[in-house]
Amino acid sequence: MTKDAVTAEAPQAAQFGFEADVAQLLELMTHSVYSEREVFLRELISNAADACEKLRYESLSDERLAAEAGAPLVTIALDKEKRQLTVADNGVGMSHDELISALGAIANSGTRAFLDKLGQEGAGEGASLIGRFGVGFYSVFMVADLVEVATRRAGDDQAWLWSSQGKGTYSIAPLALDDAPKVGARVTLHLNAESDEFLEPWRIENIVREHSGAVSTPIDLIEEPGKEPRRIADGQALWTKPKSEITEEQYTDFYRQLSGSFDEPALTVHWRAEGRTEYTVLAFVPGSRPFDLFEPSRKSKSKLYVRRVLISRDVELLPAWLRFVRLVVDSADIPLNVSREMVQKSPVIASIGKAVATRLLQELKKLAENEPEKFATVWENFGSVLKEGLHEDPSRRDDLFAIARFTSTKSDGETRTLKDYVADLRENQTAIYYITGDDATRLATSPQLEGFRARGVEVLLLDDAVDAFWVTNALGFDGKPFKSVTQGAADIDAIALLDDSKEETPPAADVGDLVAALKETLSDAVEDVRVSTRLTESAACLVASEKGLDRQLARILAETGQKGLFGKPVLEINAKHPAVAALAASLREKGREGAADGLHLLLDLARVADGEAPVDPAAFAKRLSALIAKVA
Repeated sequence: MTKDAVTAEAPQAAQFGFEADVAQLLELMTHSVYSEREVFLRELISNAADACEKLRYESLSDERLAAEAGAPLVTIALDKEKRQLTVADNGVGMSHDELISALGAIANSGTRAFLDKLGQEGAGEGASLIGRFGVGFYSVFMVADLVEVATRRAGDDQAWLWSSQGKGTYSIAPLALDDAPKVGARVTLHLNAESDEFLEPWRIENIVREHSGAVSTPIDLIEEPGKEPRRIADGQALWTKPKSEITEEQYTDFYRQLSGSFDEPALTVHWRAEGRTEYTVLAFVPGSRPFDLFEPSRKSKSKLYVRRVLISRDVELLPAWLRFVRLVVDSADIPLNVSREMVQKSPVIASIGKAVATRLLQELKKLAENEPEKFATVWENFGSVLKEGLHEDPSRRDDLFAIARFTSTKSDGETRTLKDYVADLRENQTAIYYITGDDATRLATSPQLEGFRARGVEVLLLDDAVDAFWVTNALGFDGKPFKSVTQGAADIDAIALLDDSKEETPPAADVGDLVAALKETLSDAVEDVRVSTRLTESAACLVASEKGLDRQLARILAETGQKGLFGKPVLEINAKHPAVAALAASLREKGREGAADGLHLLLDLARVADGEAPVDPAAFAKRLSALIAKVA
């Protein structure tokens, strides 16, 4: 039954089926063994704390709800005799329809993404994936045979009982108000035989301390029926405490709760800004890549609080190129009654976001200078995202250049800074040279690099998609422009060869005839043919014309349907190469028609070396077969 088929006025108990993806998820939950089953408690506490925050927010504009809202509280109760664990909150609660939408279906692709990821990584990684994909509630079925949710929506005069054994169906029935929470929700787990550990107070306290100790709602524990509750988490928002009173473990616990992951933060930044706008920031750079790092939306998701009241859990405070940062901002200078829709248009929010981005770049620069090994890991995980800022945010380009790291022909498996590059410029070198593509290993063997390598000129190997864009609009670094080795003439004759004995000699006279024949024969595929100054070992290569787009950028744009708008490449030949000399001799002896196969093969070989298919694969195979037959 779909959500639209049931109305909030339904007075009778009803049975429902989970959506297909949820049913499959429950099957995994109840029949698989995960290494960290305690994740269920973290998820329940997180949901309860969110419900309390939501009630606080709604009560700001509804006096009726304000009268119902008490001090936020999450209570965990244990009953060994009945084998029950209960997590209750005095938050906003759920209506009949909200129970269906929240606990019977996932409104986005989270469940399917989780199932796909679980299939890739295996059950052993399941616990760490649960929180990352927004399917946390269903983790209760790892430890419970029956789950009941008693709830009453704040402001409603009806209460409901949701129940399920996690076997494909659930039911919702009216609940007498005397048996329901006054407001909020009470989740009761009837634990299975393998989950005795979660009836032990010490175990619950350890889990809360490890996973939820920094949650901004107090947590009480009732160790057994009739016993007084005991406070096991004070509910003081971590970011409001002085840094001197916070341990690294507490920062890590809060980061894990905020990010829904189990790694440790690579960088923690906590500060209070004062001045025209006052706010507190607690930011984390993750220790590993979030699963959604390259989502098409590329949105940053930060939590925004106003005087500890959650206004938005996914405000776009930071630019897209800092979207990996996990962030909490709490300000007293934003009106409490600001709508979530207006948050993105607020000039105060824009000002805070700009200042936070500046501070984060400063902290990353400090990390790069003081802890280069740790920064190297950060760059490995997020460098391709940070480089998006080089293209999208020119005002930050100098700051990003200061922390950017690149693989190059001299980096030997490590990375180099632009400062390192400029310090090693060869005499008469006037540009920073680069080559773009999608594989640094293949780029390092590109024929276009041969002349640069022979002269000891370092070339940046740029293998991220965004590299093809930012280098086209960046003016340069330290007065040196960026120049592609696959675009225009090499222009490196003024730089001396490392080995003088390999000084180039003028090409043979009949190479001019070969160039002319290549131009005429290949005119449909290339714009021009010329003798190369960049090749020393290969017979031929392809480059973009001086006014054309870089070869990699042209490929990327062609994939978007803009093929053919950027002109044809230039074919460069190595006049000293034996194959080129042999082809020139063949042209002299047999004429253009007799040497036609060789002319086409030379172009196809250049395309293959550039990672492209021959112009006509079938004709290429035929010509190559004929050549092999002659040699054999």
